[in-house]
Amino acid sequence: MQKRRLGRTGLHIAPLVFGGNVFGWTADAKRSFDLLDRFVEAGFNTIDTADVYSAWAAGNKGGESETIIGDWMKSRGNRDKVIVVTKVGSPMGPGKKGLGARYIAEAVEASLKRLQTDHIDLYLSHWPDAETPYEETLGAYQGLVQQGKVRFIGASNLDAAQLGASLDVAKAKSLPRYDVLQPEYNLYDRGSFDGPLRELCVREDIGVITYFSLAKGFLSGKYRSEADLGQSPRGGGVKAYLNARGARILAALDAVAEKLGAKPAEVALAWLIASPGVTAPIASATSLTQLDSLIKAAALTLDAGDISALDKASAL
Repeated sequence: MQKRRLGRTGLHIAPLVFGGNVFGWTADAKRSFDLLDRFVEAGFNTIDTADVYSAWAAGNKGGESETIIGDWMKSRGNRDKVIVVTKVGSPMGPGKKGLGARYIAEAVEASLKRLQTDHIDLYLSHWPDAETPYEETLGAYQGLVQQGKVRFIGASNLDAAQLGASLDVAKAKSLPRYDVLQPEYNLYDRGSFDGPLRELCVREDIGVITYFSLAKGFLSGKYRSEADLGQSPRGGGVKAYLNARGARILAALDAVAEKLGAKPAEVALAWLIASPGVTAPIASATSLTQLDSLIKAAALTLDAGDISALDKASAL
């Protein structure tokens, strides 16, 4: 498996990251173990999660995904073979949210305990926190890096102005900078990353790991009408894609998939893998069949005509 350099971090990751948001939600512990086993057996090495995953599921409070990943790594004895990405900042209960130094110090210990490890490979600020200066947040991360609890840091959901401001503070104050960005980006949702944000990431050599890479499952092609939305717990989030542009994108995916003997989801991920500035997309699966399809995406090569057809269909 050809690995890709993740910005300036020194980490090298396979071109597909497993999305751990399903662990403890639509995949129980046993299924999660099976999925993770298959993923690493196929040569992939990076797992994305967050402390808040999957608090939205009935009976959960957050931390379920990290706990499953930690149990899996301990049972397999493979901590040194996988790169773990987790996040801080989302609400985890009264007084437990944001990017203040005091809370980060508390939250990282909870994540380390759930993950059953002494270090996090990549720690991300989950959401912007307008109430906390970048200097405070980056200073907290500097302490964690110096203590060996975190290897590298990054951020999710920042726009170009926010990311640029954070980089300026890091440089001016001699603090660690965000070396990885995790934006929402896929064939349908292109507006926030295309343009200034992508240009900034390329210029500053910032690694990019995209989330919602399949537009909440829409780009798999299994949601063609409102009648299809009940197929999974995630179906409700797909309704907004059922419009003329969405249909145009699916038609282009279908055409390229038929030409290559692939599935629409595989083509959608291959388009991201080939996208300038993108290091790797995140994708999740709840069955081995789904996962095997995602794995194929990493070996799928799109030619210039394929990429042009998808770009044209998805143009804003």
